[in-house]
Amino acid sequence: MKEYITKRVHELYWKEDINCARTSLICLSELFEITIEPQTIWSAVGLHGAGGYRAQCGLVEGALMFMGIYLHVLGKKEDEIVSVCYNFAAEFDKAFGSLRCFELRPTGFSKNDPPHMCEKLTCNGIEFAYQYILGITKQGGYRQTEQPV
Repeated sequence: MKEYITKRVHELYWKEDINCARTSLICLSELFEITIEPQTIWSAVGLHGAGGYRAQCGLVEGALMFMGIYLHVLGKKEDEIVSVCYNFAAEFDKAFGSLRCFELRPTGFSKNDPPHMCEKLTCNGIEFAYQYILGITKQGGYRQTEQPV
């Protein structure tokens, strides 16, 4: 799985030149064998740190989009999906130190950047999301943490 993610991320970045959010969405859909409509893929075109503004990381956004789709297909209720997304964000934040592209990619986006400088982070983020989704779906349950009201 790790090898697949590394290879697929490299292909999507270097051959198709797509962003981290779409890469995350595509890789997760392939790993879990869920078809994603082209319109959904296009909806993530500006989700790489909010169009380069360096806000929420596209890896988080792509994973959250996928979880909404996948868990709906599995018949989960909206409140369950919201809870899973909240918990994923909290766990991603703990594992990577932030949800914000600003902190995860401190140099931002400039014309002088080497291409696809987040490739390793992308692989790690997708693997993290994959393991998280496996954990919640194979156990048949959801991690319970409190959410703000």
